[in-house]
Amino acid sequence: MITLLDYGAGNVRSVINAIQSLGETVQLVKDAADIENADRLVFPGVGAFGNMMTILQQKGMVQPLKAYLEADRPFLGICMGLQALFEESEEAPGVKGLGLFPGKVKRFDVSLSVPQIGWNGVNIKKASTLLNGLKGDEKFYFVHSYHVVPEEDDIILTTTNYETEFVSSVKRGNIQATQFHPEKSGSLGLALLRNFIDPDTAEAPVPEISSCGTQIAKRIIACLDVRSNDNGDLVVTKGDQYDVREDGDVRNLGKPVDLARRYYDEGADEITFLNITGFRDFPLEDMPMIEVLERTSENVFVPLTIGGGIRDYTDKNGKTYSALDVATEYFRSGADKISIGSDAVLIAEAYLKTGQKTGESAIERISYVYGNQAVVISVDPRRVYVDAPDAVPHHVIETRFPGPNGEKYCWYQCTIKGGREGRELDAVNLARACEELGAGEILLNCIDRDGTNSGFDLELVAAVRGAVTIPVIASSGAGSAAHFQEVFMETDVESALAAGIFHRKEVPISAVKAHLAGKVEIRQ
Repeated sequence: MITLLDYGAGNVRSVINAIQSLGETVQLVKDAADIENADRLVFPGVGAFGNMMTILQQKGMVQPLKAYLEADRPFLGICMGLQALFEESEEAPGVKGLGLFPGKVKRFDVSLSVPQIGWNGVNIKKASTLLNGLKGDEKFYFVHSYHVVPEEDDIILTTTNYETEFVSSVKRGNIQATQFHPEKSGSLGLALLRNFIDPDTAEAPVPEISSCGTQIAKRIIACLDVRSNDNGDLVVTKGDQYDVREDGDVRNLGKPVDLARRYYDEGADEITFLNITGFRDFPLEDMPMIEVLERTSENVFVPLTIGGGIRDYTDKNGKTYSALDVATEYFRSGADKISIGSDAVLIAEAYLKTGQKTGESAIERISYVYGNQAVVISVDPRRVYVDAPDAVPHHVIETRFPGPNGEKYCWYQCTIKGGREGRELDAVNLARACEELGAGEILLNCIDRDGTNSGFDLELVAAVRGAVTIPVIASSGAGSAAHFQEVFMETDVESALAAGIFHRKEVPISAVKAHLAGKVEIRQ
């Protein structure tokens, strides 16, 4: 029996599913007695430090948890479950952590994108059954903006390099905690969880000290556009410049859960579901999509992102639900990140008009509760050609691909409603505004390249990537493995996404990774 402390924020379903896939039973903590009676306690957490500690205090969990830890009983903390062990965090000045270990939690001070999102390795500093069976060159999944800085070196289990070396896991006695997410690290993460659950059966130990010169990997993301077909069934489809119909019917390229499992088996680093069904009432009644997430998270142990309908709603009965309510339902169903599309454009427009944050927008509220790493902004721009760089009050670039009348300049107009409506806001300023409001990642589509197999719009990618300090996902236009190499080597983008070529098996994920091996850092 594994006891899991769920304080009510983020995706714990994946942790539960990962443990259950190993044949174990999970009991959720309902009160202090459950902590006291636990044989092995797992504390996963995502979101913001201050919000986490406030909830633990409100639920009366702080003292029982401290007593359990001080008794040196078997404990595994994950992500925020690691950070909570320390005295305080720069993320929430004045808020005290559990204080088991002396030290602080500090924000990354690097030139790389923050948050760190992706697969990175670990340098092993001492032996632990938790790491048994590792060879030293594996990569785990990280998603965080803050890292622990212990005052005592003897608790450091592993470090990781993200421009600078930081502590990625700790161990003292039976207390162990990782910054990375085992439940999102595929078969490698499952092996680590197995070592924690039953250390007596762990494989041969790793060398006491190893250093692999860790480096974060470029991510290959499989995207599934999901919508109802004319029969009301959820299918994976693919558009041609956002038109998903062919001969009058919605293109049906497979079932969402089956395709997601296939991509996991093929080595996808993340999987994104974009629900493009037109909502007529309220997305929480869109139970098939909730079921897709729940079923996918049962056997797909890499990060899952869900987009579509994450905004404030009033249903037909007059009951109002916030975007935070919708996001919470998706997180509890298995999502690790949510993606906001059209509403992000409207939110950014309002913010840029006043220059004032309200704290009430979907971006601000969701990032406050779940952390900025959980909020992805999906941008759908198209090129608009102009004759001169000062022809419009937008971010204009000089292009290598002249317009129909020989124009040498263009800007990227944001669109909403599936590309049907253009707005007077460009993609660069949208990305900057959303970062300021709390978004942690940009999913950068391109209507002009969608479905063309002609390669990513490198000019668009470079412009947006150069304007923000958060990670950017390049999307739209991939037609070959060489296109992935091109976007990674000619821009600083952290990840690249494709849909149609993966669905139709024109370019398998394995072929992309084989082509990239030795050229850019990837997860094998």
